[in-house]
Amino acid sequence: MTAARAYYGDVELPERFNLCEYFLDHNLTAGRGEKVALNCSGVTRTYAQLSTRARQVAAALRRRKVRPEERVLFVLPDGLEFAEAWFGTLRAGAVFAMVNPLLKAEQFTYYLEYTKARVAFVHREALGEFGSVARNSRWLETMFVIDGAGHEGVDYERAIDAEDPQSELAKLEPTGPDDLAGWLFTSGSTGHPKACVHSHGDFAYSTETYALQVAGYRESDVCLSVPKLFFGYATGTNLMFPFRVGASVVLFPGRATADELFDQIERHRPTLLTSVPTMINNMLRSPRCDTADLSSLRVALSAGEALPAQLYGEWKARTGVEILDGIGSAEMFHIYISNREADVKLGSLGRIVPGYEAQIVGPDGLQVADGEPGRLRVRGGSTALCYWADRKKSIETFQADWCTSADIFRRDQEGYYFYEGRDDDLLKVSGIWVSPLEIENALLKHPAIAEVCVVGAEDEERLIKPMAYAVLNPGYVGGPELALELKEHVKRLLAPYKYPRWFEWRESLPKNDRGKVARKELKLR
Repeated sequence: MTAARAYYGDVELPERFNLCEYFLDHNLTAGRGEKVALNCSGVTRTYAQLSTRARQVAAALRRRKVRPEERVLFVLPDGLEFAEAWFGTLRAGAVFAMVNPLLKAEQFTYYLEYTKARVAFVHREALGEFGSVARNSRWLETMFVIDGAGHEGVDYERAIDAEDPQSELAKLEPTGPDDLAGWLFTSGSTGHPKACVHSHGDFAYSTETYALQVAGYRESDVCLSVPKLFFGYATGTNLMFPFRVGASVVLFPGRATADELFDQIERHRPTLLTSVPTMINNMLRSPRCDTADLSSLRVALSAGEALPAQLYGEWKARTGVEILDGIGSAEMFHIYISNREADVKLGSLGRIVPGYEAQIVGPDGLQVADGEPGRLRVRGGSTALCYWADRKKSIETFQADWCTSADIFRRDQEGYYFYEGRDDDLLKVSGIWVSPLEIENALLKHPAIAEVCVVGAEDEERLIKPMAYAVLNPGYVGGPELALELKEHVKRLLAPYKYPRWFEWRESLPKNDRGKVARKELKLR
């Protein structure tokens, strides 16, 4: 085999390469055809069954004249059909574009206009918001509806069952590593989400580096995820990566809550949990935490937002389960800096993943010294080609195979990376830049604080000072007395000017569709 692109480095890919074969079909030749690949609400698919269904999906797409590199829109909850349609789309050489099925009509209108998808996979429960948008779309021609008997669109089961998995229409498209495979959407923190355009080789690169060399996926793993499959973090950790090694995946379509997670762990005994800091915190606050049997878990992964050191320490002490915190992005597909088993540095996101390079640069674009904060630049074989239909933003972010992020980091002399926040989150207090995360971590060390978000607010002289939105643990009551206590607590831990001037007590903090605290929403209040 020869390398398809020089900057794939040590990851060699053949000239003809399709992710459906790489992730799914290879399990049949490896003798895993009868092994359970997916389990969703007690219904299973073996690798052989899933491969057959992917062939039928590919045939159904081609019957509707879907051509290679055309976008196919996914508006689906986690389920067997998501995986079937996802692999079938890749098998046909088309490009997946995945969105949250719980969005509203206005957001679906944007995604249909932006992707110009002629075909969409939609669950019946999303038709209330998606249906009217679909009828008025200039582009959409075919809507496969899951659980859609008697509803508008094409009934998914009937359409798939009608196809011969051995037909010419079901054949594997002879794509190469550089052919387009998927769009991953940014979180839209500064306007509408944009699509990061990725090739087949990009997804394989992250698999061969992060998944196999850092997270250490094994054939014996049973994988469970808090975030849903439409989010690239979960598409990787709970579909691509486990399938690469022939592991098993547990899916559930409903909302991820602490109770749901404890139930799924009790029922399926997973070994690898994909999580986010918010859910780690919710599980720790649950009355079930200290009695739940988590002994099946060998490791938990965390990404999506910063994991406070206090939260990591409490989780490790109470559950005994290691957390590998890391950072990735839609621009790079997946995690490129991460802690490792037996190599976790408290408060850090770990070291660079093998196969990637990183720099921390100042406003002039030059690297800063260790210990100094700056913007993170990273490169590797999974760098997106561009933001679709946004030339200006693409030029600002992508420089050949380098990706310059809006994330502020510092690196210590041992090569561990510490997240300081995004460049537009930093606060200038008393003329000095302050990271909200530093204040949040200090507040979380107080027993009253369950969850907190710090943003900037103007005082009476229109100067920016820290303000804290706080969720309290049971037994604590918000008010002036507690606010004063928390201010003094922060002053003891940090420089005095960093303490929050104001507190607002909340029952909960707003979250976006990826489970992150919606800091922007709080900043706008």
